[in-house]
Amino acid sequence: MQDNSALGRGMAMVRDLRNRCSWDRVQTRETLRPYLLEEVHELDRAIAAEDLDAIRHEVADLLLHLSWQLVLAEEGGEYTPDQAAEELELKMKRRHPHLFDLGPKEGWEQLKARERRSGSILDGLPETLPELLMAYRLQERAAAIGFDWPDTAGPAAKVREELVETEEELAGPDRDAARLDHEIGDLLFSVVNLARKAGIHPGPALGRANRRFGERFRGVERLAAERGLDVHTAGLEALDGLWDETKG
Repeated sequence: MQDNSALGRGMAMVRDLRNRCSWDRVQTRETLRPYLLEEVHELDRAIAAEDLDAIRHEVADLLLHLSWQLVLAEEGGEYTPDQAAEELELKMKRRHPHLFDLGPKEGWEQLKARERRSGSILDGLPETLPELLMAYRLQERAAAIGFDWPDTAGPAAKVREELVETEEELAGPDRDAARLDHEIGDLLFSVVNLARKAGIHPGPALGRANRRFGERFRGVERLAAERGLDVHTAGLEALDGLWDETKG
């Protein structure tokens, strides 16, 4: 019986392509990895832009990649879509015990730690996570067992402390690149921690700051063009003046 669900149709398309297209026929999990990562980033960009048409398009691309993974598992006799769905259901029930009469409500990270059973609470984070997200998740996991500041005052003070240490290294007569790398790394880590404690995810916040800078700098370029200024030779004072004008 044909599965006419969205996922079933996606898998049927991949099976057909595997039979009839020479490129699709030779793809493996490893060869598909870069495309999968690209699609995740494209969906993330579409979500950040709140572009519903782009979101639908990128979700379709991710559905294709999910279909690929299931078809490859099917071909290798590894697991079925139903087994994957069953694992999803069991995992979500374990992590929401209070909703399924399995026990009292518990913190998400504590439940995940129990599933890992042994090792560090930090284990299991993918090494390929972007550094900013990795810092956030490390802090989040440590906080889940109580290793955390009570409020934002502590991490704010830590940011100031790390900034002073960075400035001291910058001002030193024999600046050492390795020490400066260490201090700036600590400073960035402390800023991520302050954002986390304030309830702000640093990745999207930095993304919004990037977009604000980009929009404003393009405004500087437009003003310069209108006034016959070459941004490459105008100099800092002129560009800074245009920058201030774009505030309005």
